[in-house]
Amino acid sequence: MPKPKPVNDFVFTNHALLEMKRRGISEDDVLAVLAKPEQMELARTGRMVYQAKISLGYPPKMYVLRVFVDIDRKPPQVVTVYKTSKVEKYWR
Repeated sequence: MPKPKPVNDFVFTNHALLEMKRRGISEDDVLAVLAKPEQMELARTGRMVYQAKISLGYPPKMYVLRVFVDIDRKPPQVVTVYKTSKVEKYWR
């Protein structure tokens, strides 16, 4: 797995913004993952998944926030975002 590198210059697609709103994920949370990803993996040629563990709710519960970025664009595009409680499934 490549060493995670921050993504600073990017744009959100309309789909990503819609899904973030629907799923209750803030731009700040996405910015935090892209600025300091804990893990990243190649989803397919030209698309990377950046992810980090986050704690949400009360009592706090651990989630993985996954950010899908088309890195073959200038600037890169965030295409979708979701959080999952299935940490064991997605954490490498």
